[in-house]
Amino acid sequence: MIEENKHKSLIEYRIEQAEEAIAEAKLLIDNDKLRAAISRIYYGMFYILLALGIKYNFETSKHAQLIGWFNKTFIKNKILDKRYGEILREAFKLRQQAGVRFVMLAS
Repeated sequence: MIEENKHKSLIEYRIEQAEEAIAEAKLLIDNDKLRAAISRIYYGMFYILLALGIKYNFETSKHAQLIGWFNKTFIKNKILDKRYGEILREAFKLRQQAGVRFVMLAS
């Protein structure tokens, strides 16, 4: 029972993180901070995937591993439509590109 409560609490925490990230993204969009909003949108997805992983006993902090697990488990098995995998992949790519662009501008 303790382990189950721990998992439930961790899932709830990850969902709260996701909701917070999406709320922050909305504020950033409203203030024309689109590059930062891309990151927060992606992290909203990432935190939800972490919660999903915990629910299905898959835990990792590695973004690529988590995305791979999600695609293998839910997209390849046609539990979810492939567009969700595409949206996630595009968000991951945009987040990386925004970070690279920022680093290039700062140097």
